[in-house]
Amino acid sequence: EKAMTEHGMITWSELMTTEVEKAKAFYETTLGVSFEPFAADAEGRYHVAMAGGKPAWGLMDMTGRPDAGPAMWFTYIAVDDVDARAEKAVKAGAELMMPIFEVPTVGRIALIRDASGAMIGWMTPFEG
Repeated sequence: EKAMTEHGMITWSELMTTEVEKAKAFYETTLGVSFEPFAADAEGRYHVAMAGGKPAWGLMDMTGRPDAGPAMWFTYIAVDDVDARAEKAVKAGAELMMPIFEVPTVGRIALIRDASGAMIGWMTPFEG
């Protein structure tokens, strides 16, 4: 499934919500997906929606977090070199919302407010 991680392609999306059980029930009922805990998340706040036995998207429990707001979907775009691309983005009018970070087994991620004001994640996925 290499096409999903090519530079410039949307590579991942996640639902950020405080209503985790309600969201799980909705998507299990309407889409037939199941949910598994994300192994690299020791706090148990992240769940992976499985469709046809494959990871499809994520569900993040925002309960009690200071950045929790209304439920929303968040999107990530695959990039070839997240550090170089984030530097280019800032020069082009974007704002880096926090230092670039890594999620084990997933990738290196920059959270950016683009020049139009929209939030987006850029990720250089780890191979494997």
